[in-house]
Amino acid sequence: MSTANDTEVRTGSDDGTLDTPESTPHSPFDARRGSERGALFTYTVAALGIALFVRFFIAAPYVVSGASMEPNFHHWDYLITDRVSYRFDEPARGDIVVFRLPHEPSRTLIKRVVGLPGETVILDARGVTIQNAEHPNGFALPEPYLSEKNRGGLVPSTVTLGEEEFFVLGDNRRVSSDSRVWGALPRENIVGRVLLRLFPFTDIELFPGSPQRNS
Repeated sequence: MSTANDTEVRTGSDDGTLDTPESTPHSPFDARRGSERGALFTYTVAALGIALFVRFFIAAPYVVSGASMEPNFHHWDYLITDRVSYRFDEPARGDIVVFRLPHEPSRTLIKRVVGLPGETVILDARGVTIQNAEHPNGFALPEPYLSEKNRGGLVPSTVTLGEEEFFVLGDNRRVSSDSRVWGALPRENIVGRVLLRLFPFTDIELFPGSPQRNS
């Protein structure tokens, strides 16, 4: 078979005709196999592209590691996070969010939104109090998602949030490292909202840990 650098040579025969190289016979099945391989490659590349697009722009899987969100999330829970909603709307109080740790962005954590931009969050032995424009005197935050041992008993502190900051806490307040330790969470660090729990199979749930499901 000729390559791109071969020069094809034709020799004259005694009867005045030209000899031409014989063609190698090809089965129609060879062409079909080549076509199938090309199609498979195309589909594989397309599927990979779609998967990467979904992974980085629409939804992403995460596995819970640790006990800071018990009793609503446990070690090895397999979660799907919605990365789209917060492009069009703001995180709401009670949302379970996945975010990059402000002082260590290579780490990704899961916590619950407690305080919103511009609010003042007051922690004390009774629990969490929120002061904002609607409630200048503050209101006690109802937290039906907490276990009894995690109600109240907080170390007294007061934090006023900036316009692009959120205050997040773990549901297992006794062991969680959260905004009480490392401060307010910048809006830009939030990856998305927990949309679905897929594992364990006995606990498959849409919007797991939401306040409405625990009220």
